[in-house]
Amino acid sequence: MTIRLYDTNARQVRDFTPLRPGCVSIYLCGATVQAAPHIGHIRSGLNFDIMRRWFAHRGYDVTFVRNVTDIDDKIITKSGEQGRPWWAIGYENERAFNEGYDALGCLPPTYEPRATGHIPEMIEMMRGLIERGHAYESEGNVYFDVRSFPDYLELSNQELDNLRQPESEGETGKRDQRDFAMWKAAKPGEPSWETPWGRGRPGWHLECSAMAHKYLGSAFDIHGGGIDLIFPHHENEIAQAKAYGDDFAAYWVHNAWVTMSGEKMSKSLGNSVLVSEMTKRWRPIVLRYYLGTPHYRSMIEYSEESLREAESAFARIEGFVQRVVEKAGPVEPAAEVPPAFAEAMDDDMGVPQALAIVHTTVRQGNSALTADDKETAVARLAEVRAMLGVLGLDPLDEHWSGGERSEDLHGVVDSLVRLVLEQRESARGRKDYATADAIRDQLQQSGLEIEDTPSGPRWSLGSR
Repeated sequence: MTIRLYDTNARQVRDFTPLRPGCVSIYLCGATVQAAPHIGHIRSGLNFDIMRRWFAHRGYDVTFVRNVTDIDDKIITKSGEQGRPWWAIGYENERAFNEGYDALGCLPPTYEPRATGHIPEMIEMMRGLIERGHAYESEGNVYFDVRSFPDYLELSNQELDNLRQPESEGETGKRDQRDFAMWKAAKPGEPSWETPWGRGRPGWHLECSAMAHKYLGSAFDIHGGGIDLIFPHHENEIAQAKAYGDDFAAYWVHNAWVTMSGEKMSKSLGNSVLVSEMTKRWRPIVLRYYLGTPHYRSMIEYSEESLREAESAFARIEGFVQRVVEKAGPVEPAAEVPPAFAEAMDDDMGVPQALAIVHTTVRQGNSALTADDKETAVARLAEVRAMLGVLGLDPLDEHWSGGERSEDLHGVVDSLVRLVLEQRESARGRKDYATADAIRDQLQQSGLEIEDTPSGPRWSLGSR
């Protein structure tokens, strides 16, 4: 079956046809590193990580570019407020983003370019746009002339006459207030670079057009980002790139927000939930399940209750995996995922429908365990591991299991817990049920779930 994607520009789901057979090129707008990431920031990285994994599973050679915006108005403002160099703030938060991506199991990008590392490419693009009559210099600024590009606003479906272009202080000398800045003239105390039009720094939009051109060429398959980037960022990227002569992106894919009380999660609203704090309270694999399993185009309304539901749902999957491994030993993932799972993923990355197949397969595996049908249970686990691998949620993957050190630690914990469980069994044997119950309660308060089975008590990590 052909993979299909919802293309924001076409406003419909389209069959995916790569520009180069067997290859997929993806450019994702990454972090603007003025602050540490909240879970709304990381959701975009997760959604496109799953997309990347699915293309790879389908046999494509994937080139995945995710940029870093390490210079912009917000970073400069933070620099002034904190009395710290702009580059120190940017680097600190870039590391925080990468730690967040890594904690939640995102594969590293093929390339991760920084804006400040590509000033020559930006200058070259501006020079070409000025020569073609699509841009002009004024008072040290370089602006894009939106009226020179007839297809402007096609992505966001707006009318030029009604347009209000976001702008910042110092954007003077425009021919038309709807024109946008590609390059901003230097101000005292701000970082700047030399250009043919004087010293200055990049506007927000130019960097992505220039970096996409450098790493993916004049045409590539998929451009991704959050829905809040459709205008002005992506609209302005298209104008710059196509006016320069590039075909640019063939498909535009946008993920929805994480909201709190119906509002987009953002630093300015004071309602953000930092990834670094969330991973102290919740297992990272549970956070990935929570953020990655809703459809990428649907909003996620954040709540503690929904996170607990995600934790419980994943615990059911993890419990099945653990029981089969205990019974049959290590089980390798199947080479192929079930057809229904593949059909769901091919249909615009339908993760919720695909996840339903995972849970159905888990139930079938549990039934096989109850019937002592080891062969069927092993077969179901192989399928489950294959599906979870696509979603980045396989608890037996080395990223989550931690390799040999984690296995050693699990063995130590298992020995200690079993020692306590033996004390509980001894208490029950002498009918000291108060002590037995107290031991069980204390283990549960420590985050362990105790299950009494015909072969004796077993433990697992429980839900909060």
